[in-house]
Amino acid sequence: MSPLPLPVPLPVVLAGARGHGRWHLHNIRRLEALGLVRLAGICELKPLDAEELDGFGTPEQSADFGGLLDSTGARVAIVCTPIQTHTDLALAAASRGVHLLLEKPPAPSYAEFERMAHGVRAAGTRCQIGFQSLGSHALPAIRSLIDGGAIGELLGVGAAGAWVRDTAYFTRAPWSGRRRLGGTDVVDGALTNPLAHAVATALAVAGSPRAEDVAGIESELLRANDIESDDTSCVRITTARGIPVTVAATLCAEEPGEPYVVAHGELGRITFWYKEDRVLVQRAGRGPEESVYGRTDLLENLARHLTQDAPLLVPPELTGAFMRVVEAIRLAPDPLALPASAWRTAPGERAPRRIVTGVDRVVAASAETLTLFSELGAPWARSTEASTP
Repeated sequence: MSPLPLPVPLPVVLAGARGHGRWHLHNIRRLEALGLVRLAGICELKPLDAEELDGFGTPEQSADFGGLLDSTGARVAIVCTPIQTHTDLALAAASRGVHLLLEKPPAPSYAEFERMAHGVRAAGTRCQIGFQSLGSHALPAIRSLIDGGAIGELLGVGAAGAWVRDTAYFTRAPWSGRRRLGGTDVVDGALTNPLAHAVATALAVAGSPRAEDVAGIESELLRANDIESDDTSCVRITTARGIPVTVAATLCAEEPGEPYVVAHGELGRITFWYKEDRVLVQRAGRGPEESVYGRTDLLENLARHLTQDAPLLVPPELTGAFMRVVEAIRLAPDPLALPASAWRTAPGERAPRRIVTGVDRVVAASAETLTLFSELGAPWARSTEASTP
């Protein structure tokens, strides 16, 4: 089906308006004020009440996503639903000529990702993957510095994310903390969902965002919580150019910190705190230089792409390398449960949380040295599990 003509403002249906979906509601309100979009419908199993709608009036609500797209005449759909539903909902939209903002991770397996991307291409619709950090203006600036030799030859890229999540986080939904649900892949985990931006951003800094940019992947998946997926993990991706990209993450930090990506060069380094769009350049013969950049919102970019021919920032092909990592994690052995001696329990805001002893230091050391947990001698780490994409 060919995409239909585009009215302005673009009618939008939001699938998944609770949880992270609330952020999308606020963003839609901002873009409504700019005259770019209007909220036409909300797809939820249970309709939002007036308080949750917060002044949006009475948009059409239904649990039937396809029917809602048809009845509202939506031209854009935001899919912010459980990971395992992404592909089918994306294809339902594409088959109706509806363009997409698809939340990350785009799919729970590489096969599902390819099925989604092929369907979108065949329908002639546009799909933006919701890695908001890839809309940062810092990224092209960093790539320009690297390509221009500001830090000499690029030796590798490391990323570190030390976050805190209490036990309630892993029970907030039936798919939370699961690798599979009823025989269906979910692949929720530290690197594939909450800190997925660290992986995607590190690959972008390395100039290796596409599936064909990945030559090999090693992973170490661990868990302190009583869950199926990993909460403390690391990967080392070898790019087709031979550049190592390591990402270390935990949801069991001693102290939460801002996640960051660091590009290691022969003559210096560039550190990027991607949630803050903040960049620190340190190079030989010059003092440190810190800058804060702007960011292009991905729904706004999609709207301007459709109506004003702005380049689309995060099409599916620019997340192919990230999906190779998801696939390697999906195929890896189930995460190793850490012994009780490796973690302790502390009070959390809503529920207790588990803290892995010394994990903050190990996560930072991984990004600094481009090494895996086991290579750093962490007493709770297991041997490297190697896989190829």
